[in-house]
Amino acid sequence: MTRRTNQTLTAWFVAWDLALTAAAWVGSYVVRFHSGLVAFDPELQPPFSLYLGSLPLVLILAVVAYRFAGMYEIHRLRRFREELGAVAAGVGLMALAVMATSFAQRHHYESRLAMAMFVAGAWVSVVAARRASWVALRRLRARGVNQSHALVVGTGRLARRTVRTLRSVAWSGIQPVGYVEDEGHRVAADLPVLGGIAELPELVERHHIEHVFVALPLNRYADARRVFNALAQTVVDVQLIADVPAVAGMTFHTTQLHGMTVVGLRESPHHGLNVVVKRAMDVFLAAVALVFLTPFMLLIAALVKFTSPGPVFYRQERCGLNGVPFHMLKFRTMRADAEANGPQMTTKNDPRKTWLGSFLRATNLDELPQLFNVLWGDMSLVGPRPERPVFVRKFAKTIPGYMARHAVKAGMTGWAQVNGWRGNSSLRRRVQFDLYYITHWNPLFDLRIMFLTVWRMLFQKQKHAY
Repeated sequence: MTRRTNQTLTAWFVAWDLALTAAAWVGSYVVRFHSGLVAFDPELQPPFSLYLGSLPLVLILAVVAYRFAGMYEIHRLRRFREELGAVAAGVGLMALAVMATSFAQRHHYESRLAMAMFVAGAWVSVVAARRASWVALRRLRARGVNQSHALVVGTGRLARRTVRTLRSVAWSGIQPVGYVEDEGHRVAADLPVLGGIAELPELVERHHIEHVFVALPLNRYADARRVFNALAQTVVDVQLIADVPAVAGMTFHTTQLHGMTVVGLRESPHHGLNVVVKRAMDVFLAAVALVFLTPFMLLIAALVKFTSPGPVFYRQERCGLNGVPFHMLKFRTMRADAEANGPQMTTKNDPRKTWLGSFLRATNLDELPQLFNVLWGDMSLVGPRPERPVFVRKFAKTIPGYMARHAVKAGMTGWAQVNGWRGNSSLRRRVQFDLYYITHWNPLFDLRIMFLTVWRMLFQKQKHAY
């Protein structure tokens, strides 16, 4: 629904977007031809009047491109990463449109370097202006300015979590005023139950409601239809809080298939460009690490060889991406006959470990050969730690969501490990941390985990490292 505040914000963003786009267009010309920073042939310099004459067309193409890219879909719960994606798409679409129209008009005065400066300048300045605008607005909302009221349909676990979430994101300016629930379900402590579903239109008018959050469990989705029917004659925003993460265990998304809404419950965010970025990080950082650590690894290999009989490396079958087995490399830390009686989980004072092996395990240095697994593509630097097939089959039957860990490549380290959930610790907690990592993955998250891994190896005692 369109509200006055949204119209005002939209006008604000349109004005700033066009002003900054115009500034980037003019600025790219000035930097390219008048700053002295870039050498050029004066005879090839286009007249400024010709460049300026194209500005109205550029602004028209910009506002159309920005609109199609979703830059003016203004709402209180919009996240900054959505803003970044929308601005990148809008500026990219505008740049393509500008270049296409210039080619069609057979203008030869455009500079490729100036165009690159224009695109970069437009994106950076628009993102910065929008970031500053949202920060200012959210601070005002957190102080009680520009508030809106909301009702939450339901009083169960999901409804109470919705209220807590709305209170924690005070920057949205959405204030929950009460629950809506029919007789028989009216149990709530943090907010009053204001009425039943049939009373929704009256409650919306009485409490000046702008948002209604339908937070019902899966077994009550029939009541959601009643909510929509009751609100059919109102103009409030209605948000459906899907009660599916507990079922899915990972992120989910919606798509349209011939007018039918399809909800993906078990789809990994590691696809498309994300896979390319993660793989590039793995190869680059693993190669750099091997260059610097090879002498140290040779020293460890020599110590392993001379302190106990048996091979230097230990190859063990583990389950990786999609549960496909691979052979993981480690420095040998146990006697050569450690598994003569079959696979066993390592215990705290395991008598099978060598004295050097105990040190290598406590410091995680036994894992260094897995850098080769990363280069070969079997593993990633960061991800859920791989487990042996025999234990995977066992855990999959008893730990909910365990197999979802295999939606991504196994890692040398992971979010669970840097939080102490490794070795013979709680499997349920480990799975929770692994699924959180999969759901919230981004390159900076990987870098954070790698930093924490190195930091704790050097300066902290590792929990459950045995």
